Amino acid sequence: MTDSDRTAEAPAQPTRDRTTRSAALIATLIALPITVLVGGVAFAQLSPDEPAATPSASATSAGPQSTAPVEMAAPALAERPTVVCRALLSQLPSTVNDLVQRPVTAGPEQNAAYGDPAVTVACGGAEPAVGDTDDVWTVNKVCWYAVEKSDVTVLTTLDRETAVTVRVPRSYGQGLQWVAPVSDTIVASVPSNGDKPSGCRR
Repeated sequence: MTDSDRTAEAPAQPTRDRTTRSAALIATLIALPITVLVGGVAFAQLSPDEPAATPSASATSAGPQSTAPVEMAAPALAERPTVVCRALLSQLPSTVNDLVQRPVTAGPEQNAAYGDPAVTVACGGAEPAVGDTDDVWTVNKVCWYAVEKSDVTVLTTLDRETAVTVRVPRSYGQGLQWVAPVSDTIVASVPSNGDKPSGCRR
């Protein structure tokens, strides 16, 4: 091969280099997303499981949920408590912590019930006597007194013109967590009596 032949073939080398580099670049562009995807899958498999979601209130009761009327007493109320209770009942939410409202056997203008077993709301009852050392609780600006019984927690307002009592089955856990949505409605519809126990004052 003459020197002139070698000189004529020399320009072909850069073309081969460019072709090789282009092929390598394309291979890299294809391989990179695949590598990221495989790495992500492997990381997800090694990650700890997410904590289980807290069950909703409706899930705490096994079996079908009854929609039958809940038996409740409806004592006669004086004129002013009747007006206040009607205002409260007209504004109560349709659900409380995912429990759907159910009908009651008596006094729908002063009673409400939710879920099965039922959380009940009774307006117009007597306010309990509370000792100086008894625990009282403020929930959403409403002062509550709680009595733990074998099957229910009975919570009654202490700072309202007309008392409101909420009964929460013990199977639902801490009773105070159930009065928050009711407290919001009480603040909007039941006037304060201006007399809070010292434990509820801020």
